[in-house]
Amino acid sequence: MFSKKLTASLMTILLVIGVLAGCSGEKEKATGNGDTTEIKVWLTPQWKGVLDAKEEGADFDSFFKEAAKRFEKEYTDQKVKVNVEVIAGDQRDELLNVNLNGGTAPDVFFESVFAMGDYAHRGALLPLNDIVDDEAKKDIPQTYWDSVTFGDDIYFYPFSQSPGTLTYNADMFKAAGLEKYVGKDTEIKTWTLKEYEEILKALKTNLPKDKYPNASPMGLYALNNQGDTWNLAYLRMFGNPFFNEEGNLVVDDAKGVEAAKWLKDVYKKGYTNPGAESVSSNDVNAMFQNQQLAISFTNPILFTNAKADMESGKAKKFDMRLANIPSASGDPLTFTYVTGATLFDTKDEARIKASKAFVKFMSTDKELVKSSKNSVPVRQSVVDEYKAENPLFEAYAENAKYAFNFTGNVPGYSELRQVLYPELQALYTNAKTPEQVMKDYQEKGNQVINNAKESSVIYNK
Repeated sequence: MFSKKLTASLMTILLVIGVLAGCSGEKEKATGNGDTTEIKVWLTPQWKGVLDAKEEGADFDSFFKEAAKRFEKEYTDQKVKVNVEVIAGDQRDELLNVNLNGGTAPDVFFESVFAMGDYAHRGALLPLNDIVDDEAKKDIPQTYWDSVTFGDDIYFYPFSQSPGTLTYNADMFKAAGLEKYVGKDTEIKTWTLKEYEEILKALKTNLPKDKYPNASPMGLYALNNQGDTWNLAYLRMFGNPFFNEEGNLVVDDAKGVEAAKWLKDVYKKGYTNPGAESVSSNDVNAMFQNQQLAISFTNPILFTNAKADMESGKAKKFDMRLANIPSASGDPLTFTYVTGATLFDTKDEARIKASKAFVKFMSTDKELVKSSKNSVPVRQSVVDEYKAENPLFEAYAENAKYAFNFTGNVPGYSELRQVLYPELQALYTNAKTPEQVMKDYQEKGNQVINNAKESSVIYNK
């Protein structure tokens, strides 16, 4: 009996030791204190393949797995395992918040900066200043560095971009006698604001009704916050700076009101689709593809997909080209969604060290950065290498000097997006005057920003 009890007790002790050892091993593996440091890389779907979507087995994680494989071989400071996971864009914030609260945040996240800026203000991200060198700063224009800098620190390593422009139906322009305003198919055409108004008037008056029944000159929408960056561009058309040095909205001035009046005027004259207050950006995009609009909004992904649909027979073919958003100054307005890798503060020194090294590797390696051609490169060296293959790369690069930072990198930007479209709805339905719209947008928007400033580590250093 005594022997059986002793044996049972020893087995229990050994089992407890084994469990503790196992837990210790799991903790050691997770925190990077073991032989292999494991880091977790998350991304939302960006592009398929490493250099081309036509590659065999091309998927959204192809580039990152290739970068991980090379990094694991070439990095000598410690043994590293890079785990790559693709998550749905509409699940990004929910998954991140759950994992942040549970202490299991990813080490690296590759995403558009505007979608992730609030995490920098929350103190969840680490600055990347120490892995950015002079060579990178020379190769990547300052415009892109400005968009990834919050306060004094760089929080994202620019990799690629998705510039926002207008797109127009050159066939409809020609049918309305507007040949002189049609640019080359490899050009982002710039019109003055006066020219743009002449274009809208001619499209309204001269477009053949038998060929293009119920077509409108340009698209406007205000159903929700989707595609709001183009609305933000229109409100800058007369030179309003939008944000001041303190990061507050300053849209309630003569220039801001004039822009709101312009939107109301072109809507009232019938230069746009009707019912803008209840029309979404998706609706406008569909109307343009169905040749119910002559001018719409676009980015490289939408533009490429629309042309692919024409080639495949999914959509009727027409001559689709690009143009800049005009302004009263004559200089065009443009903006871009910069995409790059950012680092979450896991408090684990080994993982942070390996993660920083991985971000620098994938963002600077001479071969890996060529994958930015799957979108639009931010590096001039990649533009120069591939501009013969895609002449629009050079056009986008030339446009960079006209880009405005649409988020202002202010805290609470995701919530701020909810403030604009109800005001635009009020503008188009005559519920408010342009003056009242801009006043209310500024007041409500600054409430959002100032509330977010209270918890922002950028504004409370």
